[in-house]
Amino acid sequence: MKLTIVAVGLHVPDWAQTAYDDYAKRFPPELKVELKAVKTEPRGSKTLETLYAAERKRIEAAIPRGTRIVVLDERGANQTTKALAQRLKGWQLEGDDVALVIGGPDGLDPEFKAAAHERIRLSDLTLPHAMVRVLLIEQLYRAWSVNAGHPYHRE
Repeated sequence: MKLTIVAVGLHVPDWAQTAYDDYAKRFPPELKVELKAVKTEPRGSKTLETLYAAERKRIEAAIPRGTRIVVLDERGANQTTKALAQRLKGWQLEGDDVALVIGGPDGLDPEFKAAAHERIRLSDLTLPHAMVRVLLIEQLYRAWSVNAGHPYHRE
């Protein structure tokens, strides 16, 4: 199974990249994790619809056909660590490759969100995009550790 994190925004602070890389290398070979960062559309005087369309095109190009799409959305389903572990187990049992999509400064195109297979949220807090990447990969690793009985997750 492959997890692809698609994130709008090419540049993150060094601390965030270091933290992301640390978690990414911990996954077992049977659960590959890949980050695909796509360019943020320059804001300027463009309409929100124009921004959404440009970023959506880049996001869709980064996601292989047949991949289950899960968007991170402030109005998505709340996730506990155990619930995310169950989702991960389900995706693995179904044999689905999964793309988890993090939007840009203005979020994601509403039609793209509506067409996604799932919408989840990581927090009630508003978080910087760099932090979301780190939090997401840490929680995916924690979900894997719950399912594997690995000591990383302790209750």
